[in-house]
Amino acid sequence: MTAFRFTTAGESHGPGLVAIVEGMPAGLELEQEALNRDMARRQLGHGRGGRMRIETDSAEVRSGVRHGRTLGSPIAMLVANRDYANWEERMNPWPVEGFEPDEVHLPRPGHADLVGSWKYGHTDIRNVLERASARETAARVAAGAVARGFLTALGVDVRSHVLQIASVRAPEREDLEPADFDGVDEDPVRCLDPEASKAMVAEINRLRKANESLGGSFEVIAFGLVPGLGSHISWEDRLDGRLAGAVASIQAVKGVAIGEAWDVAGRPGSEAHDEIFWSEERGYYRETNRAGGLEGGMTTGEPLRVRAAIKPISTLTKPLRSVDTATHEPAQALRERTDSAVVPAAGVVAEAMVCLALARAYREKFGGDHIDDVRGAIAAYKARIDWRR
Repeated sequence: MTAFRFTTAGESHGPGLVAIVEGMPAGLELEQEALNRDMARRQLGHGRGGRMRIETDSAEVRSGVRHGRTLGSPIAMLVANRDYANWEERMNPWPVEGFEPDEVHLPRPGHADLVGSWKYGHTDIRNVLERASARETAARVAAGAVARGFLTALGVDVRSHVLQIASVRAPEREDLEPADFDGVDEDPVRCLDPEASKAMVAEINRLRKANESLGGSFEVIAFGLVPGLGSHISWEDRLDGRLAGAVASIQAVKGVAIGEAWDVAGRPGSEAHDEIFWSEERGYYRETNRAGGLEGGMTTGEPLRVRAAIKPISTLTKPLRSVDTATHEPAQALRERTDSAVVPAAGVVAEAMVCLALARAYREKFGGDHIDDVRGAIAAYKARIDWRR
């Protein structure tokens, strides 16, 4: 069996982005509408910038799917950059006769610009910023939509919502079910609390007028997971480490927590763990989920909860102080077309990354060349551990 993995390629203003997913079983039904629905969801949220009015993202499948079913071979998808028409001379893969691009020498604090130019020997910072841009996440969402289709076929439902934007926090909710997320994408900031949503929109408007960008936090929840995904055997197989790495890899994410991590750090042990119970009707169960559905690097069968903090994005409409890398003179950082708040969209990207990490865990544990093989292996596993959910 081919190991499950994915990769992306492409630059922000280049011809397009590419996602390749390997290791999906054959026979999995995928829906073009579902794939493009996730692509559109990544563009949601009050505070997005002008790029969202240019791009209407869709993913064009180039291989690995025939008549709506996976073939078991690599799945390649292309996400075209519509804005490339305005950048064709500057971002053409080949030299353009008579055109000499203006180099960028004004690195942004908080961005990959300066260190990337050191590391890769570029004098033109555009050679760094184009790939470092969060535009790359469009390809991740395309790959994640394939992973989501796989998980959906196994009864797994992955959702997200915004917890905080700048100083405004939504009330905590620990009893969420999939139905609670119906309509979340219609909310302007993808928040489940209407009053908090209104306050978040007002905060975005206030700080945007002050030429500021805003950060915040979001949560991804996966329902319907079997226990035992991941492993305690080795560090690289611990699922909490994989999830933290996957979500922290999203541009501007600076912190990841599993369950109530930051809260339980200040509690005594008796108030930090999830006590274990058993009944004839339910089998083993918990009355709390402070661990966020993970113990010892493995899923417990409870909902998986991953939270992340995202910093304000580093491109400001009123640029910060920087240095011109060509002259070493003080200068204002580069100002490009930008968003003011990306927290709602970041939650959608994190859904994709969680889906990809979970798909890998399911493929490693249950194998199977065909989707029916996977379902059969899961059924046999549930019977062996007498799991009654």
